Formats: sequence, C-alpha cells, structure tokens
Amino acid sequence: MNRADNMAALEERIARLEAVDEIKALKHRYLRACDAKQPDVFRDCFVRSGASIDYGPRIGKFEDADGIAAVFERVALQRVEGALVIFDMHHGVHPEIEIVDATHASGAWTLRFRQVNLVEETEQVSNIEYADEYEVEDGRWRIRSCRVRTLWTLTQPLPKGFRVVDSFS
Repeated sequence: MNRADNMAALEERIARLEAVDEIKALKHRYLRACDAKQPDVFRDCFVRSGASIDYGPRIGKFEDADGIAAVFERVALQRVEGALVIFDMHHGVHPEIEIVDATHASGAWTLRFRQVNLVEETEQVSNIEYADEYEVEDGRWRIRSCRVRTLWTLTQPLPKGFRVVDSFS
C-alpha cells in the first residue's frame, strides 16, 4: 500500500469512528429528551418525514415521527391537579453501530427502562432492545427507523407512603 492509499484508509477509519460517535450522541440525546420531558428535542432526533417506528403492541407503530412524538408528549407531560404523574429513566447500553456508508448506519441498543406512574401507583422496570437505522439529514445523523422489542417487564405497586420529588415544575 502506498502513502496515498494509507492516508485514504486512515481518513476513512476516522470518518467511521466520528460517525459512530455522532450516532451514540444522537441516541443519548434521544434518551435524555425522554427523561427530561423534552418533546421537541425528542422529535428532532428523527428524520423530518417518513420515519418507520414500531414501539411494540403497547405503544404502537408509526409511519412518521410526529405520531410517536404526540404519544410521548401526551404520556410524559401528563398532569393530574397540575403535577406530573409519569417519571421515566432511560439508560441505553451495549451499543452496536454499523456504518453502511457515509450517510447510512444501523444500530442495536439495550435499554434499561424504569418508570414511576403516580396514577396507577406502580413502578415498572423493563429490559428492552432497540434496532435502529440512521441516516444523515441536513448534515446530522437522525433516526430513520426504530424497532423496539421488550424482553421482560416487572411491574410492582409503589410502597405505602411513597413520595416523588421532582424538579420539572
């Protein structure tokens, strides 16, 4: 391999590493938006139109991110007597990112999900798998497709005398 080929190979490796890092940052932004109750940031993680989203039988399938963003906003921002009643914790771990080309990639993630529901007075813990497709749009990586499969869920009642203190208000 000559010097020019070595430089081209090195530039390609760096571009792939940068793409993987940007995709990880995208997924973390998405997960933080879920926990921070930021529907606009959540929506912005997806392509502008035509995203294919399947969050399973409990939440549903969507042919565009506007549908899932509306569900997110309705659930995450739900209030009773002025107080928020749903609190989520999303921890995305074990990313496997494959760069297909300069503008397309796929990824798999494990989600450790926890939710406190003050309406039902329950705590839910789930182990969920994401299968994503990513695409560069307007110079930024975004989610083109997202498929969710719940491996297991534990739901238990909140203990007597529980109290949730939040800083969203």
